[in-house]
Amino acid sequence: MDPVSDWNQQIIEEFRANEGRVGGQFEGAPLLLLHHTGRKTGTERVTPMMYQRVGDGYAVFASYAGMDVHPAWYHNLVANPDVSAEIGADTVALRARDLPADEREPIWEQQKQDYPGFAGYEAKTDRVIPVVLLEKV
Repeated sequence: MDPVSDWNQQIIEEFRANEGRVGGQFEGAPLLLLHHTGRKTGTERVTPMMYQRVGDGYAVFASYAGMDVHPAWYHNLVANPDVSAEIGADTVALRARDLPADEREPIWEQQKQDYPGFAGYEAKTDRVIPVVLLEKV
């Protein structure tokens, strides 16, 4: 496994062992495990990520730590928007929707205020970091 896969796997195991709670840099942060389908492989993937509650849905952020390309999971959601997420001890069926600028902006601004690391990611790249809303189906 590559280092990122190993790191993700450790977070996934800790999340599942502690009903959605993890320590380290994510301690106290809202975290979910996103189940999505690979757009090229058709293989189910599981990706841990922070989220922001928005109404009955969950906003996730394709920041990729400020890299100049969108993360693979973002492309997977665009191609296959029907997903599920482990949130705490529950699994919820969801549909992903890439937010247009008018919906994205207030959610993104709130995320940067609550978690300044996201502002740092934004400063590292010229791309607009997508905000995806996971809505219950």
